Amino acid sequence: MTDTQQRMAAKEFAAYWKGKGYEKGESQVFWLSLLRDVYGVEQPEKKIEFEDKVHIDNTSFIDAMIPSTRVMIEQKSLGKNLNKPIKQSDGSLLSPFRQAKRYITDLPLSQHPRWVVTCNFAEFCIYDMEQPNSEPEKLLLENLEHEYYRMNFLVKNDDENIKKEMEVSLAAGEIVGLLYDAFAKQYVDPNSEHAMRSLNVLCVRFVFLSICGGRGHIWSPRYVPRLFGGVRYPSNAACGDRFVSYPRHRARKT
Repeated sequence: MTDTQQRMAAKEFAAYWKGKGYEKGESQVFWLSLLRDVYGVEQPEKKIEFEDKVHIDNTSFIDAMIPSTRVMIEQKSLGKNLNKPIKQSDGSLLSPFRQAKRYITDLPLSQHPRWVVTCNFAEFCIYDMEQPNSEPEKLLLENLEHEYYRMNFLVKNDDENIKKEMEVSLAAGEIVGLLYDAFAKQYVDPNSEHAMRSLNVLCVRFVFLSICGGRGHIWSPRYVPRLFGGVRYPSNAACGDRFVSYPRHRARKT
């Protein structure tokens, strides 16, 4: 699935399930549809297991497990608070996450989940068991269209990106700001219109290089003029207004 297709599928899924959600009657349909329609799993019934037995003080059932990606799911009905304790069949009071942790103690070590997801049809709370005492990442069903990538771990063992892109973007923005300030100090008049324009272009192209730098040919004479064509930058801070410039790249006529 392309990104556009996946976003559309997530949007349709969220619209269909808005206001729906009965734990006993709709949990399996919900998760099978999520895996098939949003995450592209062709036969999700072969990937996810429902109602596995565990024996604690009495026989209990894990709502869902995805063994291949080591995910445990504790599902609740729409409207249930995922942070508050809920009365169990043995009379104890446990939050959905505490309930899942109790199930984990009955499993062989090789079957312990990396991820625990608690869900009430409108919200997903994602717990990384590599950091069992940290706060969960939360994803609202209504935001699934734009944040579906945060649950790629359901189907991909090597995808641990459960953070919002906004947080990553803010951190990247701070780094670019530091880069801009460092370059600006090398200009005689960094506040001039031409200098600011050149600084902006230069920073954007360095961001491009940071993404594509793994490709060895990116620094070759063939590509450097394309990246820095027309950008003037100081050859030396002591050189006054003397600048070094790459000529603008001109495409060859065919």
